[in-house]
Amino acid sequence: MKKIEAVIQNDKQKAVIDALVSQGVGGLTVTRSLGRGAGERPRIGGKKGEEIQYNAVDTIVTVVDDSKVDSIVSAISQAAYSGSKGDGKIFVSTIDNAFDIFTKEKDSKAL
Repeated sequence: MKKIEAVIQNDKQKAVIDALVSQGVGGLTVTRSLGRGAGERPRIGGKKGEEIQYNAVDTIVTVVDDSKVDSIVSAISQAAYSGSKGDGKIFVSTIDNAFDIFTKEKDSKAL
């Protein structure tokens, strides 16, 4: 199993979620936050004399079987792409175990 975390511009959230659903992803988590990377950022006031610059970003997390990773990463990349610097990042990591609290199933059955 692999955990896929996609940090994307928040205006791409719907397109990325639609792409994940079309790939058969059953569950995901979306976290809204502020991030800083290579893209253009709006200026947000900080303490006197300093300005902090962040973008509104969403992190979408899902866990999938290993066989689906390439197609899901491709779907996210296409849906989140704007052609500008700062479109986002995708991180893939290995999950050793998964447990469903309600059904008590584990590993791939817990997904």
